[in-house]
Amino acid sequence: MESQWLSLLDVTIDFDQSHLFFPRIVTWILVVLLAIILITRYRRLVPGLKHAGRVLAGREGDFDHRRFFGTLALTTAYFYLMGVLSDVFPNTGYSFLIMSVLFVFLLSLLYVDRPTRRLWVILVLNALIAPTLAWYVLAQLFRITLP
Repeated sequence: MESQWLSLLDVTIDFDQSHLFFPRIVTWILVVLLAIILITRYRRLVPGLKHAGRVLAGREGDFDHRRFFGTLALTTAYFYLMGVLSDVFPNTGYSFLIMSVLFVFLLSLLYVDRPTRRLWVILVLNALIAPTLAWYVLAQLFRITLP
C-alpha cells in the first residue's frame, strides 16, 4: 500500500516535449478567446472586414502602401536579423534586446506623420525602455532563454 502512495510522488518529464507545454496552453486560450470574439462581435466585424477587403483590392478608399509594406518588411527583417545576431550573442538575449530596440523605434517612426522634437524624444525613450523592460523581466527575472 505504501508503494502505491509513493508512486504518486514520482514525476517523469519528457524533455523532447516539455518546452511545448505552455505554448500549447496559450495557443488554445487564444483560439477560445478568438472564437468568443467572433461569436459575440460577428455583426460588427463582417462589414469592417468587407470594407478592408475592398480597400486592399483597390476598389475603394485609400490604402497606405508605405505603412503596410513597411510593416511587413520591418517584421521580416526583425525576425531574420534576430536569428543572425543570435549567432553573435548566443543564449544571452542580447539579439532580442538590440533588434527589439531597433524594431520598436523604426516601426514607431514609420507610423508618425510629422515627427517633432518632442515626438523624437518619446520615440527614442519608448524604443529604449519598453524592450529593455521586457528583456529584463523575461531573461533576468524569469530566466527565459531569448534569442
